[in-house]
Amino acid sequence: MPRRAILHGATGTLLLLATLDREGRPTHHGVWLARGVTQWVGPRPAPSLLAESARLDGVTADLVNLLQGAARSYLEGFEALSERLDKVEIHGDAVPLAELTALHRSYRALRKYQGNLAVAVEELDGPLGERFPSLEGVLPRLESELSHLQDFSAAVGQSIRDLLALRTAGEANRLSVATNELSRVSNQIAGLANTSNIRMLGVAYIAFVLALVSVVVLIPNTGATILGMPSAAWVPGVWVDGILIALAILPLALVFSRPWVRQVLAGLGSFEARTQEGLTDLPEVRPADVNQRGEERILDRSR
Repeated sequence: MPRRAILHGATGTLLLLATLDREGRPTHHGVWLARGVTQWVGPRPAPSLLAESARLDGVTADLVNLLQGAARSYLEGFEALSERLDKVEIHGDAVPLAELTALHRSYRALRKYQGNLAVAVEELDGPLGERFPSLEGVLPRLESELSHLQDFSAAVGQSIRDLLALRTAGEANRLSVATNELSRVSNQIAGLANTSNIRMLGVAYIAFVLALVSVVVLIPNTGATILGMPSAAWVPGVWVDGILIALAILPLALVFSRPWVRQVLAGLGSFEARTQEGLTDLPEVRPADVNQRGEERILDRSR
């Protein structure tokens, strides 16, 4: 992880920056500034054209070499990220999530290194810079390079955010499509359930009509059975005929004179049609096919 660029203490100040190799591994360099003591910490950075052109020497040259080396390595890191972005952008909204996560993690690490460099340059523009002779002559150039690095890193970060937004939009669209499909299937199921309820209601009405007819027929039939038994031989024939006629007419008149019964009978044709539709939609399923899943559709979806 990147360390703090400037560490102030009671005994002195440590300026510490890291340069990155091609694999992104950091090498830390720095300078220890105490009272009357200036000591370099870590390996010395490679020479830079800026230090040579300004004819700097000593610790000031090493510091300028470090600042330019760090900025150049960070810029190369962002350029490598940009190349990786170009490769994954061809996938559109189907970019692998693991690749996006790796890109974002690498970008955040580089931004932390860049932030340390910005802190160091800002500190050197103040009293800390007075500890390095002739630094004020090249400091504007270093600030310009830092500004260019920040602009480029911001562009790379925006590209990563755009790719994340594209991936998010793609996932949202796929979820929306799935939700719409679930809604369509749910509406279809609700429609089938409503149709089934209507048809079952027709079956119930017909069963009710049959029950009424059974009652009308059952009463005189029961009376005839009783009067035809040997124990009823004492009843005169005229009475038997009268009773049977009464048992046939009275239930018929009482049941079929009711308004709601006549209303049910008036709609019997539509009830029969609904019943016929319901029976047609109930396919015959063999016992051997009951446990087979996904091979036979119980409901006819062609309707």
